Amino acid sequence: MRPSLLPARPATGLLGAVLTALAALAALVLTGPAAHADTEICEAFGTTTVQGRYVVQNNRWGTDAPQCVSVTDTGFRVSRADGSAPTNGAPKSYPSVFNGCHYTVCSPGTALPARLSGISSAPTGITYGYVGDAVYDAAYDIWLDPTPRTDGVNRTEIMVWFNHVGPVQPVGSQVGTATVAGRQWQVWSGNNGTNDVLSFVAPSAITSWNFDVMDFARQAVSRGLAQDSWYLTSVQAGFEPWQNGTGLAVTSFSSTVETGGSDPGGPGGSPACKVAYAANVWQGGFTADVTVTNSGSTPVNGWKLAFTLPSGQRITGAWSADVAPSSGTVTASSLPYNGQIAAGGHASFGFQGTYSGAFAKPAGFSLNGTSCTTA
Repeated sequence: MRPSLLPARPATGLLGAVLTALAALAALVLTGPAAHADTEICEAFGTTTVQGRYVVQNNRWGTDAPQCVSVTDTGFRVSRADGSAPTNGAPKSYPSVFNGCHYTVCSPGTALPARLSGISSAPTGITYGYVGDAVYDAAYDIWLDPTPRTDGVNRTEIMVWFNHVGPVQPVGSQVGTATVAGRQWQVWSGNNGTNDVLSFVAPSAITSWNFDVMDFARQAVSRGLAQDSWYLTSVQAGFEPWQNGTGLAVTSFSSTVETGGSDPGGPGGSPACKVAYAANVWQGGFTADVTVTNSGSTPVNGWKLAFTLPSGQRITGAWSADVAPSSGTVTASSLPYNGQIAAGGHASFGFQGTYSGAFAKPAGFSLNGTSCTTA
């Protein structure tokens, strides 16, 4: 705390005025401005803004044990990381900094979500600070979805592992190796029960690197885990700790998304489909009747309607479409007899399911990668 100053005896005349001014100047020099104090976040999903353009999140979801991050002007440091999680399962948290939208929180002035086909480049830079007495990975997350969603789980998660310590591995299994953005990587692919995960694991620790996010997004497209019509919704840099983690830090982060030309199918454009979703709900269960209208000028030959079921909902049966998986982000695929939707025409299907908590409808739909309006 700054010490208080005792009042000086008032002086008179010109000499007194000069002495008073000099005393004030001396006090200013001695005390100076108040020191900047870092912001500490200990709330499980607490957030704050840095550099006026990025969001730092504590994002503790896999444990009830306390975790805190100390937020700096350029990043954050994990200042407390209690508890642990089994290394053969999910981590206990993902403290991170991001550009874009994540679970309804959007960074100031972000250009995301943005359609992949409309992005010319997405340069980014990251510097990590590591510790040796923890089990963790240092992961750069890239989130892709068929819709320009700003909440909930996206369809595909790309993880770029800059480093990992301890007996942990990505979701799924290793499917090969690849050179991406000038570096060699192990490539892993799998599904965590809610979304597809494509991981690129560095053979040795990377402390600092500048690269183009689109190099990895194009890998997802080429492997059938995304489409050019999908959206980049956020990019995030942080850590997944299983044990300890105090001292892990992101000391710098930058992210820019450059769009080239117009994207008439992007947010604010004119989608070529409309979805009507009618639900019949009772305690613990529901049925949904879904009608997809082709509002474009050309027929649709074979359709896939993607949407995300709210948390707690699970599909137990479906008709007039193949719907999978049973929870999370699902896709309803046409059958041989109803795969064509003429311009101005429609197709219908339905499903039955269970739910817990409050019932809600899906937030958005996309038809063959194009975002739809809802009736």
